[in-house]
Amino acid sequence: MIVSGSRLRQIGWAAVLALCLGLFLALSFRVHAVKSAVLLAERQIVELERETLVLETEFQARASQRQLANWNVVEFGYLAPRADQYLQGERQLASLGSPQAPGAPAPIRIARAQLEDGSAPAVIRDREMVSPISGAPVTLASADSADAPTAMFADAFEDFLIEASPIRAAQARTGSASVLSSQAAEAAE
Repeated sequence: MIVSGSRLRQIGWAAVLALCLGLFLALSFRVHAVKSAVLLAERQIVELERETLVLETEFQARASQRQLANWNVVEFGYLAPRADQYLQGERQLASLGSPQAPGAPAPIRIARAQLEDGSAPAVIRDREMVSPISGAPVTLASADSADAPTAMFADAFEDFLIEASPIRAAQARTGSASVLSSQAAEAAE
């Protein structure tokens, strides 16, 4: 089979086009490789600049430490602390305190509940809630109602609210002393 001239030209142009496309791809890969190398070099430059800044800062800090040490010795007369100047614990620190002078204000103390006889209770008992205005005891609505289903619902809802409340110490609940003292023990834990 003999190939005609026009067919031969078409094959030639296709080969030239394929060669140009191959050269274009090779050149673009080379450009991307050089671009990646440039970006890597820029990152290394930034990292070295940061390291240089850290080293300069450390050098300045050490130079100022020498200057401060010179000032402490010459100007102020300060010395580094010795091992015998450290305290062993809270008792040794408390022994360094001076007694209160006459007329000095009383130290702040932690508030504690006391029983009627003046002693501190082992577990703080819950007291009945009283109105801050009148001082009269506050009772729940469920305790006053005579309707059993309504009272049962109110008690269940009250229990739900008490358990859901993040503030356990301020319970508005009436009950026996053993239940209240166990609840106070749970709240203390």
